[in-house]
Amino acid sequence: MDVNGKVAVVTGAASGIGFALSKALMAAGARGVAMADLQADALEAQATAAGGLAVPTDVSDESAIGALFDRAEAELGPVDLFVSNAGISPKPVRDDNAHWHQQWNVHVMAHLYAARAAAPRMAARGGGKLVNVASAAGILMQMNSAVYTATKHAAVGLAEWLAVEWGPKGVDVSVVCPLRVATPMTEGTPDSGTVRDGVISADEAALRIMDGIADDRFLIYTHDPAGAYWAKKAADPERWIEGMTRLKQKIRGAATD
Repeated sequence: MDVNGKVAVVTGAASGIGFALSKALMAAGARGVAMADLQADALEAQATAAGGLAVPTDVSDESAIGALFDRAEAELGPVDLFVSNAGISPKPVRDDNAHWHQQWNVHVMAHLYAARAAAPRMAARGGGKLVNVASAAGILMQMNSAVYTATKHAAVGLAEWLAVEWGPKGVDVSVVCPLRVATPMTEGTPDSGTVRDGVISADEAALRIMDGIADDRFLIYTHDPAGAYWAKKAADPERWIEGMTRLKQKIRGAATD
């Protein structure tokens, strides 16, 4: 997709990848960007800085995402691109049911709600694009968090289904699987083996995502090694599990030294 002249919606836009991507879209000539986030005050300031439209939104609420889409269309014009980016950090590491439900709602249901709001109208107008930001944990794992691993895997699976369902109707679907990106969400997060692949800035991640959007790639990586790791995992799952087990024990041992 050429984003020049297009209208976009970006969730989780008050910081991190969402804010960086909103700036990148405007710099690339987007007609307008509706920036959504739960943090209303921070969102207002960032929208002013990026030149976007601030729409405070709880992405775990389907009616709120519908209202976000409606407002974007009313004030900016027909939405061509919906980037479902909001996420919850895996820190602090918790295993209670409330945390599982919260992460499921933000990491999976929010993507589904976005597709329900956007895809039918995009298809009726002749096309559009959905971009769901998941994580490399969705094709690999997050060794320190079962819930982050499980929900990000579900996000990738949902994106695959959406691509098969809506692609023939003119709605292209991409899923982003970043490794370590320097954002408020990753600050203080224990190393899960990703630091060795490089920690990039949110602005750099946004540019790589923009390249993936331009090329209409389904799987968009922010770090080249992610795809190679996924291929190794698929080629020999048992060896991959053994390797990840050793890596986790090594990291755990280093943390206690």
